[in-house]
Amino acid sequence: MKVLVADDDADLRELIAFTLTQAGYFVIKAGDGPAAVRHFQAEAPDLVVLDVNMPGLSGFQVCEAIRRDSRVPVMMLTVRGEEEDLVRALGLGADDYLTKPFSPRTLLARAAALLRRAGMDAAAPLAAGRVVLDLSEHTVAIDAGSPVRLTPLELRLLQMLAANAGRTVTSERLLIQVWGHKSGGDRQLLKQLVHRLRQKIEADPAAPALLRTAAAGYKLVVD
Repeated sequence: MKVLVADDDADLRELIAFTLTQAGYFVIKAGDGPAAVRHFQAEAPDLVVLDVNMPGLSGFQVCEAIRRDSRVPVMMLTVRGEEEDLVRALGLGADDYLTKPFSPRTLLARAAALLRRAGMDAAAPLAAGRVVLDLSEHTVAIDAGSPVRLTPLELRLLQMLAANAGRTVTSERLLIQVWGHKSGGDRQLLKQLVHRLRQKIEADPAAPALLRTAAAGYKLVVD
């Protein structure tokens, strides 16, 4: 599941992203309204978490732009609790409204509830061509073969690549997504993780056909 998190407070944005990443979600981050709209159009997330007060475009304006083309679940965040903000957010098509400060557990529970109501489940299998990930069982099956157990880091790496199948994911983005923050890992650790994952999913790990090295990172080839 992809989640777009848009908030101009960098510390809070990173905390929300880390919380969602540790729960198994892919996170795309934006620091202002225009970036949120661009990322939404490029990434097609399954859930959007929007701060009300952002530069460029407010969360209300971003929500309005999203609703012109999509019914994806939208959760609004604000430091204010005025009833008119709630009424305006819901009137624009937001699905939920969370007032800061909030606990990570509350955020995760509300996100899961929104996805359930939308007919999605963060633990449902994720399929990308020949690759099927079972997020609840931490397994992967290739070409409908027997499931292979993955470690949590292997699962997060393959989950990120599967969500971007056919496209290169930069090493920096993988490091942040797999380890949760920029200093959580380094490129050598990532190379070792890729090596271990290839041993599990490739017919010939020495000549990988699925998990390919690209100029700026890695990509999953599923054709």
